Amino acid sequence: MKSNTSIQQMYPFERYDSLIQKTISFRHVNMKEDLELLHSWMHEKHVIPFWNLNLSLENYAAHLQRFLQDDHQTLLIGELGSVPMSYWESYWVKDDVIGKLYEFEEHDQGIHLLIGPQEFLGKGFIYPLLLTILYKKFQVFETNQIIAEPDIRNEKMIHIFKKCGFQPVKEVELPDKTGLLMICERKGFERRWTDWQTNRF
Repeated sequence: MKSNTSIQQMYPFERYDSLIQKTISFRHVNMKEDLELLHSWMHEKHVIPFWNLNLSLENYAAHLQRFLQDDHQTLLIGELGSVPMSYWESYWVKDDVIGKLYEFEEHDQGIHLLIGPQEFLGKGFIYPLLLTILYKKFQVFETNQIIAEPDIRNEKMIHIFKKCGFQPVKEVELPDKTGLLMICERKGFERRWTDWQTNRF
């Protein structure tokens, strides 16, 4: 029998969202199928300042392969109606550098994300996507909180996290940025999830 914590690794996962009338799905990144797509997203002008991965294809391939082999995180492609349009890094805090910067609980999880194609920006899709991945991650019953650490310059992303139930905690110095540590507790998420389902978001 699989442990509750192994549920986080069980993908693909999909759910129909009646408000946007689209199926939201998440699947594992596939090196062969997704390398060039992700590489192109890393060169989008809205992505470059916050990810700093606008590398050559060869260097990005090495980076992606290293991340795929890191078992403390799960790399995902988020899709809307079977169209790939977002990238997600879902990780366990206890094995991540952020775990040295606050008093984490054993089953805390974290998330990084980006929307790739510019045509999906500003359409409000980020909210159901983020809420759906949080719903999936909170299926690990031992997890009581999920963290994010967006770049402090990324005001739009900070606003999105707040709207989805994350509360700012403190600024943190990370190897690649100054981030804002934010925590989403299970109860806070459940209120936002209910609000979304009842169209009160």
